[in-house]
Amino acid sequence: MGVDTPKQYLTLNGKPLIQHVIQAFEQSTYIDSVHVVLSQQDSYWSHAGITLSNKTKVHTCGGVTRAETVLNGLHAIGAIDDTDWVLVHDAARPGLNQDMLHSLIEDLSNDEVGGLLALPLADTLKLADAKQRAQKTIPREQLWQAQTPQMFKLATLREALSTFHGVPTDEAQAIEAIGLQPKLVRGALRNLKVTYPEDLIVLNALITE
Repeated sequence: MGVDTPKQYLTLNGKPLIQHVIQAFEQSTYIDSVHVVLSQQDSYWSHAGITLSNKTKVHTCGGVTRAETVLNGLHAIGAIDDTDWVLVHDAARPGLNQDMLHSLIEDLSNDEVGGLLALPLADTLKLADAKQRAQKTIPREQLWQAQTPQMFKLATLREALSTFHGVPTDEAQAIEAIGLQPKLVRGALRNLKVTYPEDLIVLNALITE
């Protein structure tokens, strides 16, 4: 992003990105509790002016990696049933709205595995060499771009993250590694992950509420 501030604390429509995310979950009638997992070294949270409802708890048990942070968060949640659904979402995806959230939950509520929001790839894909020369075109018909939330049963997700060899890029990869196939539920462009400065410009145009 080219800035010193962690991107989840950058502002969109006058609010930190993470505030948009928290509110999306707090406003959903499907969600019983919201858990924000922070690093112990996070010095931004207390000065960000973020408001929380009684639904939300903050845990300062973040790990070195995404997977470690999620696993620590699962342990910190406390007494919930192993068969309860858990949704994991990126703090830098402020475009999540109720339609997407409820579509994911309704689509997966009776699924044996769980799944994630994702978008079918529309652009032509090129495989590049070390000199950024195109080597070949990759068929995109069965390729999807993973988004979040990613929704799995507590016990299944805990097992998958605990037994994964290496560092998974997302929860779905860990689930795949224990032999399960997460379902892909169509997301939306506005649910993009803020990675580059121009992403905030795009979101400002897409998000009006």
